[in-house]
Amino acid sequence: MLLTVVIQAGGQSSRMGEDKALKPFLGRPLIQRVIDRLTPIADELIVTTNRPAEYTFLNVRLVSDLKPGRGALGGLYTAIASATHPLVAVVACDMPFASWLFFEGARRLMVEEEADVMISKTGAGYEPLHALYRRETCLPAIESAIDADQWKVVSWFPHVKVRILTTEELKHFDPSGLAFSNINTPEEFSEAEMRANE
Repeated sequence: MLLTVVIQAGGQSSRMGEDKALKPFLGRPLIQRVIDRLTPIADELIVTTNRPAEYTFLNVRLVSDLKPGRGALGGLYTAIASATHPLVAVVACDMPFASWLFFEGARRLMVEEEADVMISKTGAGYEPLHALYRRETCLPAIESAIDADQWKVVSWFPHVKVRILTTEELKHFDPSGLAFSNINTPEEFSEAEMRANE
């Protein structure tokens, strides 16, 4: 099944003090690194941003919020609604170790098991910004959640078939264990650059 990869560059980057998506990571904008890591598996690539003028240099399709002011859930809606393919990989722009291997494994399982969401759950909870969604079932469920004035990004999960990846599967799909690392502070940025250099 064809896959759309959507990279979300919508955050405020308040702890970074500057737009982290555009901050140079090993000499190139961080978002460019994320795009390069996921391009090999993408049949379509989209960046969601409310500041498209700053991202035209990427030469990819840019989409602004379709449900402004609705936080992370609105962002997820925009990502999935904008996709033209049946499966949608959604990734935050501040994940320098975003894993194409993860999405290849998740895509295989999603098709085999007819799941609607393939997601990981860590100590911090669900990881919705490095997860795989089935467009036709997730979109109406998210729309209903927004219409019901829900804000939690996973509030609609009871209405679809959610498959949580096991620890064993994750070891296989993300051997480095870094896929979900996101960077919010200058310190984390430097650490991630050091790791990437290794």
